[in-house]
Amino acid sequence: MDGFDKIQSREAGLHKKLTARQMSMIAIGGAIGTGLFLGSKFAIGFAGPGVVVSYVIGGFIALLLMGCLAEMTVAHPTSGSFGAYAEHYVSPLAGFLVRYCYWSSIVLAVGTEVTAVAEYMKFWLPDVAAWIWIAGFSAALIGVNAYSVKAFGSVEYWFSATKVFAIVAFIVLAIGMLAGGREAVPVAQHLTGQGGFMPNGWGGVWTGVIISIFSYFSIEMIAVAAGEAEHPEQAVRQAFKATVARLVIFYLLSLSLIVMLVPWKTLVADGTTSPFVTVMQSVGIPYADSILNFIVIVAALSAMNSMLYISTRMLFSLSRAGDAPAALGRIRANGVPLNALAVSASGIAVAAWVYVSDPGTAFPIMIALSMFGVLFTWGMIFFTHLFFRRRMAGRGAFLRFRMPGYPAGTLLGLTGISAILLTTWFIDIFHATLVFGVPFLALLVLAYGLRKARGKPAPDREARSGGIG
Repeated sequence: MDGFDKIQSREAGLHKKLTARQMSMIAIGGAIGTGLFLGSKFAIGFAGPGVVVSYVIGGFIALLLMGCLAEMTVAHPTSGSFGAYAEHYVSPLAGFLVRYCYWSSIVLAVGTEVTAVAEYMKFWLPDVAAWIWIAGFSAALIGVNAYSVKAFGSVEYWFSATKVFAIVAFIVLAIGMLAGGREAVPVAQHLTGQGGFMPNGWGGVWTGVIISIFSYFSIEMIAVAAGEAEHPEQAVRQAFKATVARLVIFYLLSLSLIVMLVPWKTLVADGTTSPFVTVMQSVGIPYADSILNFIVIVAALSAMNSMLYISTRMLFSLSRAGDAPAALGRIRANGVPLNALAVSASGIAVAAWVYVSDPGTAFPIMIALSMFGVLFTWGMIFFTHLFFRRRMAGRGAFLRFRMPGYPAGTLLGLTGISAILLTTWFIDIFHATLVFGVPFLALLVLAYGLRKARGKPAPDREARSGGIG
């Protein structure tokens, strides 16, 4: 046994219970969460109606990423995913950094989802303490993830199906309002009447791109979930095609309709937490805003559910590589690495503390802190893909799935992510991204160097496959 087979063998033991249908829903479900329903409000605040351009640029980068990742995942389906690819094709240090940066960003992103749920619940019950919602919903989803991967897949499928149905219904209703509503909607005025289509210029649109990347964050989870899929090659192919189509429909079309129906300053200034809810309030249909608020909550819970799953598997992969305590690589009889799940849920506690400290800025702070891991991971996926292709070409290997446009697409994606990461330094709300991220990366490099200096070998898989302890 040699090459990548060693990594796949090392990460064996998880149950392959996810169907292709569930995988397709997980792929799009992870990307339809707080980033779209709440994050879009912040993007509109910077870009105005030009937010559509922001999400087109961000969506293009996301699709390039999906192409690179789908190609590598079809060749090597494993739960370590892009962390394992970086380890094998770039260097063990690269794999170490990618896994920990991604894990930390996911753990913090879980916090953005749960704080968003607390915000959404204020729509109905403004006097109930936020920590009650945080604790209650968190306990429920941790329980789902602890039960089995099949339970996670089933819950996530129906969460995602609910979101898909709701956004389609929203799009149909919005188009109906534009085409044959009781009153003509002044679309041109909404798009250009408050400072123009791009009221803050290209700088505002580019800031919107940063937020759009956070919105698209989690589409990469399909690669991690492939390690527990019944038929990974078929599932990844289906998920890639579904993601391409649905991102265009759900993000670009829905955001275009929102800025056409309601003036962008109203969307930003409105007291509700989501532009979608603001639009529904303007419709005049009884309980329409409450119905959509429920959907928004489902979306946030769905993303949170997926992030708990993904962060658990990434920590499991770190343990199996010998880069985290051995106890985190142990699997229960139901196929769940329960210790890794418990540690990954720590992001909820961090989010609760940030939220209680300053509810008004909790969401932007959590975005800024988790953004470094997002951008570093995406950049490393593009970087790893270059090494992957070079190695495959050298071996004359046949690729069952090929990303169109290589190497231009890979290089373009890497350049875009690098530019976005550098831009965060110059934007106040994202300044913490590099302030937090660079020292964290340096600390990880130091930790890796110390581990190597001690010469600590990775424990055998069999020694870590027992019960929790």
